[in-house]
Amino acid sequence: MSLETLEQTFRARLADFAGLGARVVFDLGADGTLAVDATANPPSLSREETEADCTIRVSAADLEKLAAGDLNPMLAYTLGRLKVNGSMGIAMKVAALLEE
Repeated sequence: MSLETLEQTFRARLADFAGLGARVVFDLGADGTLAVDATANPPSLSREETEADCTIRVSAADLEKLAAGDLNPMLAYTLGRLKVNGSMGIAMKVAALLEE
């Protein structure tokens, strides 16, 4: 999946992040980054790597599976396919949002 497709997927789900009250960066390695700023309402999405309360390192393919509900976030974390820097509490909230 391309970064553009992932960006469209997350733009369609931005309202789900309302109330999170945090900045989350999805670091996709060589594929780039997606940053969700949910400190304001409505939340915003950009490709800029910015200061984050939580950074989630994951491949673009695995992020696509997470967003589609085809990969459990806790399983991905346990298997090392997803790494978290920063607030684990925020990461768990994001995981819950992605599972919906």
